[in-house]
Amino acid sequence: MLQRVAVIGGGAAGLCAARHILSRPSSFAPPVVFELSKSIGGTWCYDESVGTHSSMYRDLRTNLPKEVMNFPDFPFDPDLSSFLPHQEVQSYLERYCQSHDIRPHIRFNTPVEKVRLEGGAKKTTWQVTSSDSSGHQRSETFDSVFVCSGHYSKPHIPQIPGISNFKGQVLHSHSYRFAEPFSGLSVLILGAQASGLDISLELAKVGTQVTLSHARPRLTFPLPPQVQQAPGLEAVNQDGSLRFQDGSVGVADVLMFCTGYVFSYPFLDGTELGVDIQEHVVTPLYRFLFPPSFPSLFFIGLCKMICPFPHFDCQVRYALGVLEGSVLLPSQAQMAAEISQYQQKKAELGVERRHLLVMNQDQWEYCLDLARSACFPPLPPVVRALYEEVWRQRRIHPQNYRQINYRLVSATQWEVVEPRVEKL
Repeated sequence: MLQRVAVIGGGAAGLCAARHILSRPSSFAPPVVFELSKSIGGTWCYDESVGTHSSMYRDLRTNLPKEVMNFPDFPFDPDLSSFLPHQEVQSYLERYCQSHDIRPHIRFNTPVEKVRLEGGAKKTTWQVTSSDSSGHQRSETFDSVFVCSGHYSKPHIPQIPGISNFKGQVLHSHSYRFAEPFSGLSVLILGAQASGLDISLELAKVGTQVTLSHARPRLTFPLPPQVQQAPGLEAVNQDGSLRFQDGSVGVADVLMFCTGYVFSYPFLDGTELGVDIQEHVVTPLYRFLFPPSFPSLFFIGLCKMICPFPHFDCQVRYALGVLEGSVLLPSQAQMAAEISQYQQKKAELGVERRHLLVMNQDQWEYCLDLARSACFPPLPPVVRALYEEVWRQRRIHPQNYRQINYRLVSATQWEVVEPRVEKL
């Protein structure tokens, strides 16, 4: 009997899940992909309206080169430059969808309302309740559920004492689309990770005075003269001025939170699953993928600071190996113990609980481990090598690193296609 799989989300992770399910017709029925919007692409689907699912801004370009971004078996057009505007990534996902004939299996404008456990002790099944555009609800039973709904749609807004005293505009980068409306204004940006830095550089180009406020060590690479750094924001004073952690005070017309996003799965009951779903961490999950008690509910793409599309591909292939039985799992108790040991090790290294899903260097061994366990080809070493080179360039030349184009020469080597500009 073929297994029925529900895939929640039609972004990159959901399309990857559908593609690999469709490639195994002897094990799985065609998937049902539930997509709450009218199109595929998830976070890559740009929508100029604010208040939508999209967090994409108009002039965003990828901060990873296409040579390491692609799914392992589906390259980008080699004629494109290495760092792509978001429209090219959306086009790539549409080609991926078309190439693997995924679209007939997607239900658009169909949010999932509830996922509930069904079945007895011997066989777990899942009741998935969805609603269509007319509000009509429908419940169906599946053998497995892949949660691919992403985590870039619900903004994280930290508590700032006195924020109601601020006289200007307050927004999160989720609502930022382009720089022009901020021309001539002073903007305080909270957060200096990828989006905070990118948006600061965009704003500087249109004559905005930017203060980049963050609690990290001071950035040492060159920034435009319009971008100043400040310590973390401590509070907003009664007169609307801004007080920083070093006691200094500033003013701004706009306060923009570039403080990331939180996990949100309103269709899941974490208590029923034995899973603690918090804003920044979902645990315990074996190999960051499934609750030990329920190895048929998979969260794809939870990890942060990763090379996303290859990461999704490894996770999906491992998960399908679990469902097919080719991946032999330890006992529930052993899986729980492994998770606990990992968390304890991270705690001893000083990693906060909220950062348990931040992978960085750990991602490579993780993906290799999944490939070994499920017997599929590992990511070629060149992916890691080029990923790390780009991170190095980004720290040295944040304004110019996207001008470099790369080419993969072999499974272990890459080269620069155009001469590197030494004086940037």
